[in-house]
Parts: sequence; structure tokens; C-alpha cells
Amino acid sequence: MRVALTIAGSDSGAGAGIQADLKTFAAHGVYAVSAVTAVTAQNTTGIAATVSLAADMVTAQIEAVASDFGVHAAKTGMLANAAIVEAVGAAVAELEIPFLVVDPVIVASSGYPLLDDEGLLAMKDGLIGRAHVVTPNIPEAEVLSGITISNEEQRREAARRIFAFGPMHVLITGGHAEGNVIVDLLYDGSVFTNFASQRVTGPHTHGTGCTFAAALTAHLALGRALPQAIPLAQEYVAGAIRHAPGLGRGAGPMNHFWRLNWGG
Repeated sequence: MRVALTIAGSDSGAGAGIQADLKTFAAHGVYAVSAVTAVTAQNTTGIAATVSLAADMVTAQIEAVASDFGVHAAKTGMLANAAIVEAVGAAVAELEIPFLVVDPVIVASSGYPLLDDEGLLAMKDGLIGRAHVVTPNIPEAEVLSGITISNEEQRREAARRIFAFGPMHVLITGGHAEGNVIVDLLYDGSVFTNFASQRVTGPHTHGTGCTFAAALTAHLALGRALPQAIPLAQEYVAGAIRHAPGLGRGAGPMNHFWRLNWGG
């Protein structure tokens, strides 16, 4: 059985973070293992508090699962601070974990900061360079690249700048742009490729970024190439939004098991 690892923060509302990743891996028939970086107190209306784990505890979790289960692909989510970012990068390199998907979680949708300034520098200087693909949304791509993105050429320039940090691929997701069609832009250092999908409207979109990156990770673990994985991940997230269970008073969770007719 194929194994995927998530290295991220815990979401007590289970719509994003570690919980979303575990559900997404399971929905794709991949065995899920995890390394928790932080614990958050949150629900559909926002984040109330966060506590980060010690970096050596994050390393210990990664080493424990990788040495026993083996890992075919991994993803990162909330990493909180520079010590954790550096520890994750070192563990990925030492354990030779393949197909790392870096979801550069910087700020929650509610505006709550999830990575400090030193952590952002450490991500730029080290972790992104170990990625098979880094998957920023447009606001995250603006922070990483240092430019405002309001058109296609600016998005391409942002991709070039992020690619300079050393990943194999940059995938800037387009969900934050306006329009009925979402366009995700992939850059491999020489070629730009657009992957378009129809936008699914609705309030229950909590955890879309985590879930999309986790779906990519699952497909990479299953042996699919990135250009194959992207439209499959788009389709999965769209279905999860379309079949959302309608929970919570704010931006509610999706239905990660929609293909199993679970909960809606």
C-alpha cells in the first residue's frame, strides 16, 4: 500500500490542516501518516489560539513514521516558525523523502498569522528548494514573490521568482481570482501550463488549499506525474465543495468522502 505523510498543524474543526490531509489521503486509497507541528483552537468562524510544538518533536515524528512505514510522498502545511521549517527541511533531506509538496501556509483565511517572519525567510531559503512542487494561492504567491498579482503576466513573473528558490515546479492556484473559471498556473522553469476548472460556488470552502495539496500528494504517492495529478485534484476539491455537509456558522468544511456518498 502506498504511504503519504502530512506535516502540518491540527485543526480542531477538522476542515483543514492535518485532519483534512488525513481524510484526503484516505479518500484516495493511500495510507496516511502524520507529523503534527502545532495545535489550533478553531472552528468555521476563525482561529482562537495556536500552540506550536518543539522542533525536535516534529523531527521525531517524521523519523518515526518514515523509518517504519516508508513514505512515497509528503506535504507540508502550517509550520509556524523558523525552527520547525528548518527541522522539516533537514528531515526531508536526511530521510530522502520523495515528492515533497510544500503548501506555503502563511496566513489563515480569517487573517490569523500561521507562519512568523523568520519562518517565511527559512521557507524561502531552504524548504521550498526541496519541493517537487510548491502550491501557493495568489495571496501567498504575492508574499513569496514580493509583487502584486492582478493579471496573467504578473502571475507568471511571480512563478518565475518563486521558482528561483529552487523547487522543481511552481503551481499558483487561482481560487482567489475572480471569475467563473479557476485557472491554476504550473511552471517548470521553462514552460507555463494553465489548468482550468469550473468554479463551484458556496460558503463551505474551509480547507480547500490543504485539501488540494493533499490530493496532489496522494496522486504523486500513487505514481502519477504532476500534470496528471492536477486536474484530478481539481475535480476532487470541486466535488468536496459541491457535497459539503453544511456544518458551522461560518466557512464550513467540505465533504472529503463525497465519492463514498458519506454525509451528503
